[in-house]
Amino acid sequence: MLNKKSQHINNQNNFFYLTLALVFLLISASLDKVITSGLLQYILEAFTLITFGICLLSLRFDKSWFRFLLSLVVAWLVAVIIRAVLGVEEIEVIMLLLMFIFFYGTFRSIMRQILFTGSINTNKIIGSMTLFLLLGLMWAIGYLILIHFLPGSFHGINKGPWHENFADAAYFSFVTLTTLGYGDILPITPIAKVFAYLEAIVGVFYMAIVVSSLVSSSRVQYFNDNSDD
Repeated sequence: MLNKKSQHINNQNNFFYLTLALVFLLISASLDKVITSGLLQYILEAFTLITFGICLLSLRFDKSWFRFLLSLVVAWLVAVIIRAVLGVEEIEVIMLLLMFIFFYGTFRSIMRQILFTGSINTNKIIGSMTLFLLLGLMWAIGYLILIHFLPGSFHGINKGPWHENFADAAYFSFVTLTTLGYGDILPITPIAKVFAYLEAIVGVFYMAIVVSSLVSSSRVQYFNDNSDD
């Protein structure tokens, strides 16, 4: 089944599958209001693992990153097993760190493939959406790590298991990344405020970089097509 799935995912549609996986991961976090906390933990971990798998299948064309990302997934699974068997809740912060590094590696790999290189196609446009989702997701994980070490950093998010706070952290992250700023969740401590305004700055600059990259690639593609004629 894995081989059959990997045949469907190729370098012409890989970002489509990756974007869907990230969207479903974010949607799964919203289930915290309708299911019990214990079940939510397993659902989020299952969706996270599925997202990891689709990331690996989507980026297997980039050999330099594939082995590194695979090793992170193995380490994350080991951490999950240790927490489940030994009941060591503090290992959750290691899980979050591994998730952050994995999604950062995925971000770097995708960025190298779509920005300022080659011609524009639908897959690359979807890839730019994937990068945006990864930015928000990485910052959400960063907020969860910050809350773990500095409880009370945010008004509206209390310290607790990562699966219970993931929905609120992701919500605040994307609200900040898009500079909406509803105000129902607020950074309180200085370091939390720094995290928040840095994300807002990155969100604004990301839009400018992606637009300029796509426009530049489009112009190069246009001139190449005309020169061939």
